[in-house]
Formats: sequence, C-alpha cells, structure tokens
Amino acid sequence: MKAIFIDKDGTLIRDVPYNVDPEKIELYPDTGEALHRLQSAGYQLIVISNQAGVARGYFDETALPGVEARLQELLSPFGVKLNGFYYCPHHPAGSVPAYAITCDCRKPEPGMIIRAAREQGIDPSDSWMIGDILNDVEAGNRAGCRTILIDNGNETEWLPGLFRTPTYTAASLTQAADWISQHPLTDSPAEPTTAFINPA
Repeated sequence: MKAIFIDKDGTLIRDVPYNVDPEKIELYPDTGEALHRLQSAGYQLIVISNQAGVARGYFDETALPGVEARLQELLSPFGVKLNGFYYCPHHPAGSVPAYAITCDCRKPEPGMIIRAAREQGIDPSDSWMIGDILNDVEAGNRAGCRTILIDNGNETEWLPGLFRTPTYTAASLTQAADWISQHPLTDSPAEPTTAFINPA
C-alpha cells in the first residue's frame, strides 16, 4: 500500500501552539478537498505529529485521542477518513521525566513513519510525507518517502547542512495534491524542484 504521511499543526489545521481543545481545532479551507482527492487516488492518510506538550507538562497524553476524534469529525463531511494517527510525546528538554527523553520518533527522526509503515503494510518508497517545516520533510526523507514542504511561513527549525531538500515545495495542500497526482511514484525518481533557502 501507499500513503500520504502528513503533519497536523500548520499543515492540516491552523497552528494553535500546544492545543488539545477540540473546539479550537480548525481545518485549513482546502484540507478536506485535498485529502479527499488523495484518498480517492488510493493513498492511505496517516497523521504524523510531534506532541512535545506532553513532555513539557502542558497536557496529558490521554487528551490526544480526543484530538484525533475531532479531526475525524471535521473530515467526515468530505468523505475522508484518517487511516492512522501517530504522535511523539517526547522532548529531551521536557519536565515530565517519563517523556523527557531522546527518542527515534520525534521528527526529524523517522520512527513514527517507520512504525506506521510496518503496522499498516505501507511501502515508504511509494509514499509521500507532507509538512510545513523541515523537520517534517527530513523525517520523510529519512524514512525513504518523497517529500513536500508546505511553504506557508511556519518554518522555524532550519538546521544548516543537516536537512535535505524536499522533493517539491508547495504553497498549499491543494498544490501539493496537484503535484502528487501529476507525478506518480512509478516514474523515475524526481530531482527536487526547488531549493529551500535558509531564512536569515
């Protein structure tokens, strides 16, 4: 199977830092239609999300199923169902000892994608990772996916020399869906079409 691995905050929904209140979760205007197109094209849709608020003590891990349920509710009118919701609750600078660790799942590490692929029978080389910061892109690169950066002004975590260029840089999720539909992964590997410039 093939999948779209996709970041949550700043990619699917408006980024409200450390939010787990379902009432404050708001899809971007094009999210539903873009995901419907991708799911109709045979892609599994799997959220891949860093949730350091758990490690920092801002909210309990038990709040996250409610976030997933709210996303499913908001996407349902578009005929979209998420096939997976994977999150990393860790951060090495966290204040909750059980979660204040260095792990292999916090993006840019690829652990969440690798786990989802293993559990759901997905081939990363037939799949894409979409996100709004380079940590998202690099997690996909390391897992063997093709990658799309949504350049919406949210990039904050550039690490010079450590991140590879995304396969494509898009202005929106709709543009990302257009690119994916026009570039089947059965084609020969594509060279990156844009170089993301380190913001000064």
